[in-house]
Amino acid sequence: MTIDLSAFPITRKWPAQHPERLQLYSLPTPNGVKVSIMLEEIGLPYEPHLVSFERNDQLSPEFISLSSNNKIPAILDPNGPGNKPLALFESGAILIYLAEKTGQLLSADPAQRYETLQWLMFQMGGVGPMFGQLGFFHKFAGKDYEDKRPRDRYVNESKRLLGVIDTHLDGKDWMVGNRYSIADIALFPWIANLIGFYGAGELVEYEQFKNVARVLQQFQARPAVQRGLNIPARD
Repeated sequence: MTIDLSAFPITRKWPAQHPERLQLYSLPTPNGVKVSIMLEEIGLPYEPHLVSFERNDQLSPEFISLSSNNKIPAILDPNGPGNKPLALFESGAILIYLAEKTGQLLSADPAQRYETLQWLMFQMGGVGPMFGQLGFFHKFAGKDYEDKRPRDRYVNESKRLLGVIDTHLDGKDWMVGNRYSIADIALFPWIANLIGFYGAGELVEYEQFKNVARVLQQFQARPAVQRGLNIPARD
């Protein structure tokens, strides 16, 4: 059966070489790699497409036709619900969708399921925005502001969030019930980015968060994580 995705304008800019596979439109950022790591973990065939910020691909009409908020990542699944194509943006929503589609990395037990979603929302509503603002004020244009109060606000909140995670991880292998899940896939790329790309480890006194460091190391050792961190390949 031939799958036709031509009704989706995004395929004009990024033609699908394998239209029967899930199409991923992304960039290796903390939010972007959530989905590439997830896809590598669950083994679902997919075709990645690089959305280049240098070329402002995220602002193109084709990309916005799929991702209304012009943010990566986004997916186009030719085999969505009812065997119809499904376009989806927002990394958290995509993680939930892929987990439910494949029955992986999100427990069927209601209590563990909602605990997992709790930590996913914690990342989306707290860790991502706060760490991102810290990155702006520490590494990017905001670092030139003489007034350091904005930076320090995000430093303090990031430290608080790391403390929440560290306390929760005491005696645990992973975030939920000692079972690796989409909560871990959501959280740990952001933590790695904070101390790596943003270079804010000393600023947030990362060395005091022993449980976070332990589980991050365990996360980064996973082969699927190592692959997913570099997908899609940059130009």
